[in-house]
Amino acid sequence: MSSDKGNITIDNNVIATIAGISAMESYGIVGMASKNAADGFFELLKFENLTKGIYVDTEHERINIQLHVIIEYGIRISTVAQNVMDRVRFNVESLTGLEVDTIEVLVEGIRMD
Repeated sequence: MSSDKGNITIDNNVIATIAGISAMESYGIVGMASKNAADGFFELLKFENLTKGIYVDTEHERINIQLHVIIEYGIRISTVAQNVMDRVRFNVESLTGLEVDTIEVLVEGIRMD
């Protein structure tokens, strides 16, 4: 972002952290998922590594976010995904001042307790 007083650069990891914390606040989300390259399985990430399950692409001050999540069994997937998209969009836009173009929620697993 540019202004008459200078430039502001927001790293994609900052946006990913905001998106990850926002997603984790959503009802029905157990955690973020990361693909294990060795065996092709997805694993549940701990809170300090949650950005590994998030991919952020920024072009022309527009943000595209892809979230790989694991949800709780017994909850409607479409409702959880919509809640995540709404919360992530609101928090990223209000904290960065940038417009979120797309948010994709990819459900990589369901955890049964």
